[in-house]
Amino acid sequence: VQLQAFGGGLVQPGDSLRLSCAASSTSLSNFAMGWFRQAPGKEREFVAVIRWSGRSTYYGDFVKGRFTISRDSAKNTVSLQMNNLQLGDTAIYYCAASTPLYWANAWSASDFGFWGQGTLVTVSS
Repeated sequence: VQLQAFGGGLVQPGDSLRLSCAASSTSLSNFAMGWFRQAPGKEREFVAVIRWSGRSTYYGDFVKGRFTISRDSAKNTVSLQMNNLQLGDTAIYYCAASTPLYWANAWSASDFGFWGQGTLVTVSS
């Protein structure tokens, strides 16, 4: 599974940004899809995950309703809508795919077998 994340950029605090992740040559219909982020000098952090059906989602504690993960089966994409961005959201954001039909009670990077290259989100005033 080859994934490509895009949509990052430079925004100001309070702004919104929408990240997308596309897969080439592989249908994502059986994969739970997730987003992670990694800030400079910090470990990779879980952001959100969505079930292959789109019916279940799970978020990292820090999200607090600001982010929404969604998927478009027809376009074979997964998106992360980020609202009210803060300085602490600055990071490289990665999309990831788990193994087919795998769903966990708690998520970490080890639950995902396929990763995109990341897209940089910079929040700065």
